Amino acid sequence: MSTMIFVNLPTDDLERAKAFYTALGCEINPLFTDENAASIVWNEQIYFMILTRSFFATFTDKKVANTRETAAAIIAFTRDSREEVDQVLALGIAAGGAEPRPAQDHGFMYSRTLEDPDGNILEFLFMEPAAAEQGPDAYTES
Repeated sequence: MSTMIFVNLPTDDLERAKAFYTALGCEINPLFTDENAASIVWNEQIYFMILTRSFFATFTDKKVANTRETAAAIIAFTRDSREEVDQVLALGIAAGGAEPRPAQDHGFMYSRTLEDPDGNILEFLFMEPAAAEQGPDAYTES
């Protein structure tokens, strides 16, 4: 079995969060979804567990961050083109997300930041294949 990734994120509104992530093209796994949590399927290896704040708090002894005010993590996903980066941002913004900063274009890499309605930070990026395989200098030298 290959490694699976489960990213746990807090939400103030589970139904709103489910609507946001399905608008991005994700699916909900009903086997692990109830009034406290939703299992969001990105692909066969990556899942988000969107948890109500009170349920999220049962998994840690630390204070749960207010992600509208504090960055706890930035979760980045690659896309196959700049256009796909722009498309997913448009879907996210239309579903209640926000783009807190301008797009970053470094030539070899193009990225945009999307905050979900709870302030959790997602980043979507496209990297030129030569740069991804050999580092940014390989792209600028070609």
